[in-house]
Amino acid sequence: MSSRREFIQLVPIAACGLIAGKSAFAQAKMVDEKGPQAVAVGYVADAAKVDKAKYPKFAAGQACANCQLFQGKAGDAAGGCGIFPGQQVTAKGWCSAYVKKA
Repeated sequence: MSSRREFIQLVPIAACGLIAGKSAFAQAKMVDEKGPQAVAVGYVADAAKVDKAKYPKFAAGQACANCQLFQGKAGDAAGGCGIFPGQQVTAKGWCSAYVKKA
């Protein structure tokens, strides 16, 4: 940096970068399958491990990736979910709140 003026101009840009970085990091937290909310809705990170006796409404092919509540993009390995604000679920996960995308 050659001048104080350049430094002062860069400070707000750097601050925005830090804030954006913190937001992205906060969203990266994955849902804990053993957490109380996850247990209440029967969330599993891998739909192949759903207890079919306990959740008879589960059908093969159901997964977070094709649920209306999944907020990730097509092809994402994980994404947000309306059931777990501020956390992410795996695309291949499942819970009893599953609703097929239209």
